[in-house]
Amino acid sequence: MTQDQRPGVLLDVDGTLLDTNYLQVLAWWQAFRDTGHEDVSMADCHRAIGIASEELVHHLIGDDAPDAEEVSEAKDRRYEPLRELVAAFPRVDELLTACRERGLAVVLATSGEDSDLEWMVPAIGGEDVVDGSTTSADVESAKPAPDLLRTAAEQHGLDPDRTVAVGDTVWDVRAARAAGFPCIALTCGGISRQELLEEGADEVYDDPADLLAHLDGSLVGKVARG
Repeated sequence: MTQDQRPGVLLDVDGTLLDTNYLQVLAWWQAFRDTGHEDVSMADCHRAIGIASEELVHHLIGDDAPDAEEVSEAKDRRYEPLRELVAAFPRVDELLTACRERGLAVVLATSGEDSDLEWMVPAIGGEDVVDGSTTSADVESAKPAPDLLRTAAEQHGLDPDRTVAVGDTVWDVRAARAAGFPCIALTCGGISRQELLEEGADEVYDDPADLLAHLDGSLVGKVARG
């Protein structure tokens, strides 16, 4: 760690801090149907949540899909009215505060757009405790590529040897492993503990409240202690 680097935690937002994954699934499923892709199921959409929008479309209907942008735009339209239903998972604000109190920089690393932060940060109650954020707009390739997490750590001066990534999907875990960060996974996004462990998660908890309850014994507590 150089003198100006600090330990930190890189947090995914959708499905990790905000209970949005199933709203995202509904919006994507509707968008695929709106654009003539009725063969894409809700289960397919759920398995792909965590991938950035354009990459998600290509993942589900092929790299040569000519209407990927159209599908993404349809998804944005479908998701807009669902945003009023978005809620943070219980005790998210307390978790972020606890990380800050232990000397960690709290950084959001989301595959969402910059504009999403305008409502995401207030929704998680993070206005006073989030040190910064990095979105898909800051990188060429978002999750599951490692670029988002690496860029977030660099932008916010985090010590790569004392930084932990927290997410809820196999794509979050893959990104963390590729970026060289230990990874805590949460099952509140709908992916099973076994799948997350098999993908390479170092620790798995139920949700933010469960992680908070075990914080000092977790990897977060470990990097905080140095």
